[in-house]
Amino acid sequence: MRFALERDADGWPPAGSEGLWAVDLGDGLVRIDNNPWFARNVAAGDVVRTSTDDDGVLWFAEKVEWSGNCAIRVVPFAKGALAGSRQAVIDLFAPLGVDGEGIEQFGMVSLGVPPEADLPRVKGLLVRGVSEGWWDYEEGCIGDTWAEVELAE
Repeated sequence: MRFALERDADGWPPAGSEGLWAVDLGDGLVRIDNNPWFARNVAAGDVVRTSTDDDGVLWFAEKVEWSGNCAIRVVPFAKGALAGSRQAVIDLFAPLGVDGEGIEQFGMVSLGVPPEADLPRVKGLLVRGVSEGWWDYEEGCIGDTWAEVELAE
């Protein structure tokens, strides 16, 4: 299924749409089956309603049910301590119950943060990485629990 993307003044994201894997649930509903790179306010596991265009392509229409998962995008800096390694980012978050996938073309990692992950430690590591110049990150899809998390010391 596809998501239409709005570009900002700098031309980001670098595409007009993004395709995500999805599991057909019937009646125009699908469950997103991978972490989004650019689509906002959706995460793996969310149930969404689709519409079909004249070419038979499924397009996102609305989110019906949030999975509780968060989608976080991380861009490791080439001149940072991780030397731009996407795999190093994934390896740092894996012990905290977070999965991730890197994309070489854009030098970024899409992290899937399930609600049972150690959210204070995950958020604390993200903030630490920014303060130490390892990466920058963006919260693509979060919920109230994530927003209210106190950082781990």
